Amino acid sequence: MTRTFKIFRSCVGAASLAALSVPALLTATPALAASPAEQQQLDQAVAALRAITTLKADFVQTDRNGQSVSGQLTLARPGRIRFQYEKSARMLIVGDGKALTMIDYAVNQVQRWPIGNSPLGAVLDPKRDVAKYGTVRPSGNPNVISVEVRDRSHPEYGIITLIFTRKASAPGGLELSYWVALDSQNQRTTIALSNHRYGVPVTDNDFRFNDPRPRNRR
Repeated sequence: MTRTFKIFRSCVGAASLAALSVPALLTATPALAASPAEQQQLDQAVAALRAITTLKADFVQTDRNGQSVSGQLTLARPGRIRFQYEKSARMLIVGDGKALTMIDYAVNQVQRWPIGNSPLGAVLDPKRDVAKYGTVRPSGNPNVISVEVRDRSHPEYGIITLIFTRKASAPGGLELSYWVALDSQNQRTTIALSNHRYGVPVTDNDFRFNDPRPRNRR
């Protein structure tokens, strides 16, 4: 397994969890008792996520050592996502709402995780009330809402913190600016978004990929 593959494999949860929270965080019930102000902020964040139909944005993914790679994110509700990394990474992550697939073109390797059998199942399975894992955290800025998402019954899933910035032109008046993921090994990954484009045309082809494996080995 290449070093690049190891780095990106550890980032799959970080990259996908927050973005695929869009269809799941729909019925806000905080993980811990919330004040009226915190409940209002959580409701606003959920409303902003619900308001997104399609989204394209540029992203920069940075690991705990400060190594970064860029790419483009494409999202369509419910639950479909594509992380198209820069060409030098030779990596692609695609989610179809049922499974998450990571393709490493450097070694012609494909990994696929059924959503229900992965930590992402807590976020992607529409039958589960995922919003109960969301807790508003102080941001120190009235124009920023910070929502921490964790499943306290499964600490091995890690923690995702979603950062929203108030922006009048964004759906629901809030824009998902970045998220920070901390896995069970304290590996930190940050995904920063920019150049958000909402309501852009998206097709099924955006969530397909070319399988690099030889046909007789698939």
